[in-house]
Amino acid sequence: MTARTFDNIRNFSIVAHIDHGKSTLADRLIQTTGALTAREMTEQVLDNMDIERERGITIKAQTVRLEYKAQDGKTYILNLMDTPGHVDFAYEVSRSLAACEGSLLVVDASQGVEAQTLANVYQAIDANHEIVPVLNKIDLPAADPDRIKEQIEEVIGIDASEAVPVSAKSGLNIEGVLEAIVTKLPPPKGDPDAPLKALLVDSWYDAYLGVVVLVRIIDGTMKKGQTIKMMGTNASYSLDRVGVFNPKMTELSVLGPGEVGFFTASIKEVADTRVGDTITDDRKPTAQALPGFKPVQPVVFCGLFPVDAAEFENLRAAMGKLRLNDASFSYEMETSAALGFGFRCGFLGLLHLEIIQERLEREFNLDLISTAPSVVYHLKLRDGSTIELHNPADMPDVMKIETIEEPWIRATILTPDDYLGSVLKLCQERRGVQIDLNYVGKRAMVVYDLPLNEVVFDFYDRLKSISKGYASFDYHISDYREGDLVKMSVLVNAEPVDALSMLVHRDRAEGRGRAMCEKLKELIPPHMFQIPVQAAIGGKIIARETIRALRKDVTAKCYGGDASRKRKLLDKQKEGKKRMRQFGKVDIPQEAFIAALKMDT
Repeated sequence: MTARTFDNIRNFSIVAHIDHGKSTLADRLIQTTGALTAREMTEQVLDNMDIERERGITIKAQTVRLEYKAQDGKTYILNLMDTPGHVDFAYEVSRSLAACEGSLLVVDASQGVEAQTLANVYQAIDANHEIVPVLNKIDLPAADPDRIKEQIEEVIGIDASEAVPVSAKSGLNIEGVLEAIVTKLPPPKGDPDAPLKALLVDSWYDAYLGVVVLVRIIDGTMKKGQTIKMMGTNASYSLDRVGVFNPKMTELSVLGPGEVGFFTASIKEVADTRVGDTITDDRKPTAQALPGFKPVQPVVFCGLFPVDAAEFENLRAAMGKLRLNDASFSYEMETSAALGFGFRCGFLGLLHLEIIQERLEREFNLDLISTAPSVVYHLKLRDGSTIELHNPADMPDVMKIETIEEPWIRATILTPDDYLGSVLKLCQERRGVQIDLNYVGKRAMVVYDLPLNEVVFDFYDRLKSISKGYASFDYHISDYREGDLVKMSVLVNAEPVDALSMLVHRDRAEGRGRAMCEKLKELIPPHMFQIPVQAAIGGKIIARETIRALRKDVTAKCYGGDASRKRKLLDKQKEGKKRMRQFGKVDIPQEAFIAALKMDT
């Protein structure tokens, strides 16, 4: 039994920097091959979530099977994977690339190579892909295809002399892309007679069908009624239906080697279908499992709490459903004195956090408060043990800690020369260490090592604002390093608010504490008594602001008469306020939490 090549199949993904036109190119390919009629076409066909369409970004990798009659007269089956471009969703990209043999590298013909272009193309090169460069947006006045071709060769090191010039928006030269896919990308190999071996690429929950599983068949065939086995979980299922997306769900009788399709098997939990698992025949299993993917590592953690405590069970159910469709999102229960019951959630980055929060609020109608995003610290204790700290509120006594290590990232920033000074200044402010600085055409490429906890707050927003949106940013976690970190607590009316506590570098603690107190002073409404807002490290107060009391005019009903009557009423009011100050509970509005956490120092 030898592997055969399937000459009429091409599996490819589209990789590019965010906003360079991947989803638009996917739309045009679907339209040109006639997979959807003009009436059925919408913009960003493969972006099914409202949030994807609104923000104009791809979050989930999607797949579609197209049929194309090439110039050589043969009909080809093209399996297209549209992948996300944003750094937080690189995990989705790695899964899609494992299911393909080639990639279209889309580069904006006016903007050129960006940080995320590099990150995604290197992933494709690691997956041994054949890469076809595509220059998009060539109809823009600022387009300069020759300069961009040189840039691709110089920066990425792949031959761009035959890069395909297109305009995905207007549909210019889409045929050229289809011909390049057919002629330049390799066909898949596989053995139809071997035992079934398939890669589980993705899975999501459908209310009617149960779990829908996206697979790439490597060897063997998959038929309706067949009993399959997941090698990772050892669970067996009988297949209810198999088929492909073109882009509508279409059932087929059999899927063969090299094909990308789906199956359903009345599976109840997406947790049972681990991404990267190997699927084989239950009766005639394959000898060796596929290498799969490395498990996803959350890098940013934050607490999510319902505004109304009665909504806790709804939040639990919503998170369970969301986890069904997003394997990279993890959560566990936690309680907070200030916010009640909630969940500690792990995310791949800040955009991922924002998207999950927005999806919970939108799709499940929940009102949520999120605590300050924090990263995972490694604490070496004096007794020789090491623990991971996800939540600053859980930090053990300082006397027990030997050292605190924080995660550092290797960041690549591409920026026009005019903004280089501001970008370097921003990185220095964030305790960055410069590694490299060189030029890519007219733009500077800066490589910095930065502590992740300085990046999770608002680094990306600041970078975009100081470069007027022109700088691009990509990062990966490099290592853990020891740092002089302290826990800063925020006290409102002498009560610690655990949701606002954070780990900060000692040098920046005072500035951060002062800014936090000033912000809270504006955000917490005045009560009937005076409220002190303090930032503290251990027992030492480093910043304080006071919210003045509301003053009710108790002397309004005194017309004329002796001044001592007014004095008496004012003294009585003072006594009452003192008592309230002791027992008074301060209400901190939700907006105050969110605004205080988005604070910029």
